[in-house]
Amino acid sequence: MNDDKTLRFYELFEKLASATQIVNQKPDIPLVESLLNEISAMLRLSKGVTRIYRNPAQEERDEGETMISYDTGIQGVPVHTVRFVTNLMSIATMTVYMSPDEPPLSETELSRVDLTMRTALTFISRNRLQVIAEELAFFDDMGYRNIRSFFNYITWNAQPGKLDGMVSLNYNLRHFSLVNEEIGHDLGDKVMRAHYEGVTQICGKRGIVSRLGGDSFVCFCEQRCLQELLEYLNESAVVYSEQGDSLTVSARAGVFVVPDGFEVHDINDIMGKIMQAYKIARGGEKGHIVYYDDELIADRERAKRIAQRFPDALKNGEFKVFYQPKVNTVTGEICGGEALSRWFRKGRIIPPSDFISVLEESSDICKLDFYVLETVCANIRKWLDEGRNVVRISVNLSRRHMLNDRLLERIIGIIEKYRVPHKYIEIELTETTTDVEFRDLQRVVCGLQAQNIYTSVDDFGMGYSSLNLIRVIPWNVLKVDRCFLPLDDEESTSVRSIMFRHVVAMTKEMGLECIVEGVETPAQLNVLKENSCEQAQGFLFDRPLPVEEFEKRLDMQRYPIDF
Repeated sequence: MNDDKTLRFYELFEKLASATQIVNQKPDIPLVESLLNEISAMLRLSKGVTRIYRNPAQEERDEGETMISYDTGIQGVPVHTVRFVTNLMSIATMTVYMSPDEPPLSETELSRVDLTMRTALTFISRNRLQVIAEELAFFDDMGYRNIRSFFNYITWNAQPGKLDGMVSLNYNLRHFSLVNEEIGHDLGDKVMRAHYEGVTQICGKRGIVSRLGGDSFVCFCEQRCLQELLEYLNESAVVYSEQGDSLTVSARAGVFVVPDGFEVHDINDIMGKIMQAYKIARGGEKGHIVYYDDELIADRERAKRIAQRFPDALKNGEFKVFYQPKVNTVTGEICGGEALSRWFRKGRIIPPSDFISVLEESSDICKLDFYVLETVCANIRKWLDEGRNVVRISVNLSRRHMLNDRLLERIIGIIEKYRVPHKYIEIELTETTTDVEFRDLQRVVCGLQAQNIYTSVDDFGMGYSSLNLIRVIPWNVLKVDRCFLPLDDEESTSVRSIMFRHVVAMTKEMGLECIVEGVETPAQLNVLKENSCEQAQGFLFDRPLPVEEFEKRLDMQRYPIDF
């Protein structure tokens, strides 16, 4: 009888081994399950449980995936466990159980149980862990398709014609840090997931959506789906809870419409284009959706030339510092000035709009800012030595400086180098766009305040969290953006007029200096006077002036203000 059981075991085991060794074709799962059931019954087992863990930490927390290989429904006790670890550090375990009423396994039976379990576990590991390996390779730790998955998609579709009718995008969720701040990171993750699933649904089976990291994504969709996708990215209400709670989410995107017959020689043939377009979209000058096209290519070529020429231009003195006066609206006195850079090259002026945004893509903008600050300090020192009337001069610093942990030391070093009293320097900083930059901005402003150096927030009202900006950070000056300044024919009851009155009143009540830029008409000047805003800057008084002309204004000391 034992010989018959032995013979039958090895017949079943040989079939199991054969069925589980198939690699290059789909395995016969029902056959494997049938053989395992018969062997388990022969060996008097009541249950077999397999656990799959992605990593040792998951095994320690017992958070793996459970699969029941065999179950008679009889409550049993564990009698043997086999554990298997892959090169990827994924782990598979199998435990078999017996009814406590059954006699213990003989040594021969235990060896057969162990042999069967290892064969089954190898099979399960090979198939299930292959899926896990693919997930680890092509999905990030939050379950989103990752950039490797996107690259793999491009590689499989690199031949001419395979991407016909497709569009690729690089997009970023706008101000998503505010979402996390408002509802918390856990719910913020649910909002992002819901938005991602919405994009995935629009892109369909032929498309793909992958996460670059944070709140940045790349995707492919068919051209016929593009309009729907752009409408969704522009603004969509995302439901993130079972109670129906929702938030409006929008995005910036760079878009590349793939031409028919397009052949991908390098990943950058796609990534370079959508990322270039996205950079422009992020700046906002051309809107939040920017297409990669011939005009954009030309813009990038111009940007390259500017970046290449900048070092020599700075060294050769092609950059000049101009000054735009700030005027007291009551007395007409010159109460300050703003330093602005102008680039003179081969007899013509390169407009700031052509080079500032280019320099801000790298640390070059920081070099220009420090050059302007040094020039301003040198000029102030000269005016003091000449006995001229000296006013406070504001110098703009780019957000790029926030990355420099020695910024304060550098600023103070330049001012001290020219022995300029700190009261004559004002540092203008623009509103920030992220909560990380916000903290850096707060650190810098507080550091300047400690040195009695004036600070002003430029373009107030244009950033993402203006009120929070002035609530938390101790500014000296608030510079109101021209978008708040009422037009000449605008009613006093208009939204713009009401907002302007309240911004000025709030600023004064907080004890801050308030200056309005972009004042161009006598009517606008009167609006400032009516609202007790005592400082103005704009073409009504002067455009930015070369230093020699500004010195004449300093000697003049005041403007006539009875227009």
